[in-house]
Amino acid sequence: MEDLLTLARLDERRVAANRPVDLLHLAYDAASDAHATAPDRSVVVRGLHDSTPEEAWVHGDESKLRQVVANLLTNALRYTPAGSPLELAVGLEPAVDGEFTAVLQVRDHGPGIHGQDAERVFERFYRADSSRTRETGGTGLGLSIVAAVIDQHDGSVKLTETEGGGATFTVRIPHTKPVDSTPDDA
Repeated sequence: MEDLLTLARLDERRVAANRPVDLLHLAYDAASDAHATAPDRSVVVRGLHDSTPEEAWVHGDESKLRQVVANLLTNALRYTPAGSPLELAVGLEPAVDGEFTAVLQVRDHGPGIHGQDAERVFERFYRADSSRTRETGGTGLGLSIVAAVIDQHDGSVKLTETEGGGATFTVRIPHTKPVDSTPDDA
């Protein structure tokens, strides 16, 4: 029921309390949460191209962006074999307009999502695994919530195959520089 209310609010496109948010900070928090709930899993935060992770600031609603990362990580934990590693990759990529895009990826090394399932995974109530019920697998709304939140942030979310097998969810949101809290010396 809570997921339906969340989607209804997102459909209304209510103005959120937006402020500078660092996706890297959210990734570290999510990895810490995952270690607590799934201590058998390796969950690491890295840079986009196996480099050092870098700050990726966006202007957004922190609580909704946290929900995005939590939904993506929860799905990765739920739908991959026990013990399989997970990665959160964060960084910046050049955008067409000379600016940058903040990028956060959740990569798993499970069976992946293929064919029609990959095409429909962001639809409301769609479950890639039809054997799962609400009691064992959720409402089928988690990824549609992700898509709606990212859309509200003028971003995009895409599913691709992880190199070597698995699913990678890539979130892209326009980068913004954090507000400098120090006064000018002018």
